Amino acid sequence: MIQKKVEALALKLPFRPGVGMMIINKNNRIFVGKRIDSKTNGWQMPQGGINLGETPSAAALREMAEEIGSNQGKIIAESKKWYSYRLPPFLVHKLWGGKYCGQRQKWFLIRFTGEDSDINVKTKHPEFDSWQWVGVNELLENIIPFKYKLYSKIIAEFKEFIKSED
Repeated sequence: MIQKKVEALALKLPFRPGVGMMIINKNNRIFVGKRIDSKTNGWQMPQGGINLGETPSAAALREMAEEIGSNQGKIIAESKKWYSYRLPPFLVHKLWGGKYCGQRQKWFLIRFTGEDSDINVKTKHPEFDSWQWVGVNELLENIIPFKYKLYSKIIAEFKEFIKSED
């Protein structure tokens, strides 16, 4: 009964405006970080919110620097549409002060132009405790489960840019 009420309340909440970044290296492998706050195998691509008055592309580059400790990247594609995902009900009250049911995001494909040594996930407010480059199939095998459909759509949209030997 309580679970149903929690789910009903979560459905009424708005989506948080945000950005997602598919950061690829020179070998078209995709950056993923393992979330610090996840007890499971919680790998994901960097993402974050859009500040008031900030453009989505500026937010993506800012979030990249904040989350991977490097701003060495160039936007090479922007998603044609906004994508959204819902949080599982048990997470709604734990994230963003319980104000959002999930995120509505503009996604950016970013070519990482630095060296691996330029990446440092031990940032001022770390979100990841480790990171790696993965191929498309590895990405889908190891991501946070509730983001599977979203990531599949992002991969489909950016597939012409990320042809890799998986």
